[in-house]
Amino acid sequence: PLELAVETAAGLRFRMIGVHAKSKAPHGARSPDEEIRISIQNRRKQLAQCIWLRQRIETHLDAGEPLIVLGDFNDGPGLDEYEKLFGRSGVEIVLGQEAPPERRLFDPHAREALQGLLAAQPASARFFIPATGRYLSALLDYVMISAELRARGPRWRIWHPFDDPDLYRIPELREALLTASDHFPVSLDIAI
Repeated sequence: PLELAVETAAGLRFRMIGVHAKSKAPHGARSPDEEIRISIQNRRKQLAQCIWLRQRIETHLDAGEPLIVLGDFNDGPGLDEYEKLFGRSGVEIVLGQEAPPERRLFDPHAREALQGLLAAQPASARFFIPATGRYLSALLDYVMISAELRARGPRWRIWHPFDDPDLYRIPELREALLTASDHFPVSLDIAI
């Protein structure tokens, strides 16, 4: 990950960690058995990255440093069956779901996803699945913040044109968002 020590013009010091975690996709698999093996290997690598990242987060929390952790986690609560095998998602590990509330990171979209599969789910990525001729939508991208920053009135936005009518109404922006990437930007507006 990329880690920055930031000081704003107003004098606020905080840490920012940019993440691009390992993909779980079984790229290169040539059989169903190989697909399972590669998927499990990739999940294990991704969880190891998230455990390491959580340890780094704990270091900053111990030092009393406000923190933003953001990026493509290639994961989210309830996204695949392998999560049951390992007990939790990498996102839950990084958020610190088992930590006391003051040591947890917060992202409202992650919180919505943790409510369960029957609730409406936000999505930050969409992938075309040729076998079905349909798109798969998933929440893979997050901006997580520590408790000190949460008190500053943050506002999150996923720039998904099909989920945000204001974006959809601007044809040039809508088309740019749909063609630029299979992920949509996630932003945080916060007074710092």
